[in-house]
Amino acid sequence: MTAGTVILWRHGQTDFNAARRLQGQSDIPLNDAGTRQANLAATALAALEPTRIITSDLQRAVSTARALADRTGIRPTTDSRLRERSFGAWEGLTQEEIQASWPDAFTAWRHGREPDGVGAETRTGCGTRVAAAIEEAATELTADDVLVVVGHGAAITLGQTVLLGLDPGNWFGLTGLENSGWTLMHPNPGRAPAWRLSAYNLGLD
Repeated sequence: MTAGTVILWRHGQTDFNAARRLQGQSDIPLNDAGTRQANLAATALAALEPTRIITSDLQRAVSTARALADRTGIRPTTDSRLRERSFGAWEGLTQEEIQASWPDAFTAWRHGREPDGVGAETRTGCGTRVAAAIEEAATELTADDVLVVVGHGAAITLGQTVLLGLDPGNWFGLTGLENSGWTLMHPNPGRAPAWRLSAYNLGLD
C-alpha cells in the first residue's frame, strides 16, 4: 500500500528568500513574513486531515512543519534527505554576485547544466534522495492516509520530477513553488509513472 495523498509543502519565507540569496543547505530561520505564511497555509492544510508529517531537518522547514503540528497534534519526523539542494560556495550569494565571480559556471547553471567547480550537488543527486525519502514514508501508509512532506523549493521540484518518471538532469517543466506553496500527488496504480500530479503551487497570500 501507499499513501492516498502526498502533499509537498515548501517552507515559508526567510531573509535569504526576501533578498534573493541562494540558500541551499544554509540553515536560515523563517522571518516574520515566513511565519505568517506558514501559519496561514497550516490552517488550510489541517482541513485536509493529514495523518503523517515528515520534514527536512533545516530549521525553516521544521518551523513550517511545526505550524501544522500545532493544528493537528501530529508530531513531525525529520529526514535529512529532504534538505534543499546544496549549492556549495554559492550559498548566501545573489545571482549578480555569482555571475561576477563565476561567469562560466553561472552561464552553465542558467542554461540547465551543472555548475562545475563550486561544490554544488547535482540535480539528479538531489532529486533521487528526495524522491526516495518521500516514497519510503508513503509506502508505510495506506490509501486513506495523507502524507505531508515539508521541504524546499529546488528539492521539491527535483524530487517531484523523479516521482513523475522524468529525468531531473534534463527536464525543466516545473516552476518552483512559492514560499509556503504546496502541491498534491496521488498514486497511479498499474500505470506509469507511479505517481500523478493533481494540483500545483497552491497557497494563500
